[in-house]
Amino acid sequence: MKKLTFFSVVAAVLFIGLNGCKGQSQSANKSIQLMATVTMPNVSGRIDHIAFDNKHQILFVAALGNNTIEVVDLKSRKVIHTIKNLDEPQGIVYIPQSNSVFVSNGGSGECDVFNATSYVKTASVKLPGDADNVRYDSLDNKVYVGYGSGGIAIIDATTFKLLNEIKFPGHPESFQIDKTAKKIYVNVPDEKQIVVIDLLKNVVTERWQLSEATSNYPICLNETDHTLIIGCRHPAKLLIKDSQTGKTISSFDIDNDVDDIFYDSKTSQVFVSCGVGYIDVFKQTGKNSFIASGKLASHSGARTSLFIPELNQLIVASPSGLNGDAALLVYSVK
Repeated sequence: MKKLTFFSVVAAVLFIGLNGCKGQSQSANKSIQLMATVTMPNVSGRIDHIAFDNKHQILFVAALGNNTIEVVDLKSRKVIHTIKNLDEPQGIVYIPQSNSVFVSNGGSGECDVFNATSYVKTASVKLPGDADNVRYDSLDNKVYVGYGSGGIAIIDATTFKLLNEIKFPGHPESFQIDKTAKKIYVNVPDEKQIVVIDLLKNVVTERWQLSEATSNYPICLNETDHTLIIGCRHPAKLLIKDSQTGKTISSFDIDNDVDDIFYDSKTSQVFVSCGVGYIDVFKQTGKNSFIASGKLASHSGARTSLFIPELNQLIVASPSGLNGDAALLVYSVK
């Protein structure tokens, strides 16, 4: 038995070592590299989305489980302020015209507006509940908020008054605005659909049913190539779709618990942040052609992220836990 156990252990070690080397060679990606870690020692619980003020190099982090917005100076790489007493902040955008931070609260449905310098609340919009993802359209000067059991609220970005609501079945997750086509593409995982909204008429015009994979949470849009990039969790897949027809162009396996996707037009790369602890990277090789180009280990639970094209940086939010304090992982992109 001792001899058998010894050889079994040796065999197991060799197996793990060989497969580990094989996995490393297959998955290594050198286009993104960790350049800094910004700790947020007073943050606990889940971290949701991130906004960025490019002029002042400031990040605004929706610390959902902490009920705060963490204000982070990216130059000094430290937390410089905390906005407290929120109710499950989820979506967040920075509006440069008014130097404002717009925050959606999942718990109350309240959307709060803060001055980005003084952090004083300047306005509030009440939605029915579960205010989630937020997008800002600088061309039309409007803020769009997904909320409740099925709706997109349209809010004036100057007066912060509710202008319209577009209703449909199922809670909206991530959505993207096609400013040229005047459309919104909305992930609705409850219905296993992508909902298409005509912004000229403010009505739902199409519902694309998903069959290859479901639990479609993040979505990314490449307006130039009319391409939608959708992250699904069941099974873990990346779907590339034609934004004009809804037809699937290709699909790829990805890591589990995907929550954010970004496309970098400079390097023609797609960054997919997955909560299992990896950033999956894909390379666009042609108008409708993509290849998997590897992945990079991040932290367990680090699934929300923000790509900043002006800085060529990807920011990934890591919650507190086995990896220590909550932190922002700052990656350089090349």
